[in-house]
Amino acid sequence: MRLATWNVNSIRTRVDRVVAFLERSGTDVLAMQETKCRDEQFPALAFEAAGYEVVHHGLNQWNGVAVASRVGLADVEVGFPGMPTWGDPAAAEARALGVTCDGVRVWSLYVPNGRAVGDPHYVYKLEWLAALREAAGGWLADDPDAQLALVGDWNIAPRDEDVWDMSLFTGATHVSEPERAAFRALEDVGFTEVTRPHVQQYTYWDYQQLRFPRNEGMRIDFVQASPALAAHVVGAQIDRDERKGKAPSDHVPVIVDLD
Repeated sequence: MRLATWNVNSIRTRVDRVVAFLERSGTDVLAMQETKCRDEQFPALAFEAAGYEVVHHGLNQWNGVAVASRVGLADVEVGFPGMPTWGDPAAAEARALGVTCDGVRVWSLYVPNGRAVGDPHYVYKLEWLAALREAAGGWLADDPDAQLALVGDWNIAPRDEDVWDMSLFTGATHVSEPERAAFRALEDVGFTEVTRPHVQQYTYWDYQQLRFPRNEGMRIDFVQASPALAAHVVGAQIDRDERKGKAPSDHVPVIVDLD
């Protein structure tokens, strides 16, 4: 199975590009984030015409997560147990979607940005990550042999080398120790980030100030795998070319190959 994750930054704007990537790359399962549309606006027909089932969770023009699969798609779950909401307790954001594809439980995750250290949204981000760790740990405790993939835009650069210049990020989100600790905490319950041993590259470049031509990027898109799934990872790549050309997303696909 070839599994990929991609923050597409508006699926309606980039549907042709995303479907072309699927066909070109031979990807079997694609988790998408920041689709930026409601369910009824999602261009499902384009995926179905290419041979993919697709499920989407979107509430408005912000956030949004989806999974497209050509190897089956079952047991759809919107949000993980204990997932916090932002602001009003009745409010909801489309940030997590779980599906099972040919025996692999895939969670498409769009972790909150955090905005600024100390901001209420930063506190929300840490609470969201803590709840994810609790839920993920519970899944593994219930079934240690479960094949689980937590994939998506984590809005965290776990190491200094994951940003082009750490001196520019002093006191900023994405690189703060509490955020990095929250990312590492998934290791404590048994997960492993499986792309880093195979590829070293950024996954995001801001549209401003020629960040991409200067390769001033960040690595914030990852695949966290359970032990049973990590044992089957045989390779990974980051498709930097998808940041080129007409109207690209500011993120690129992160791909994992399973034997």
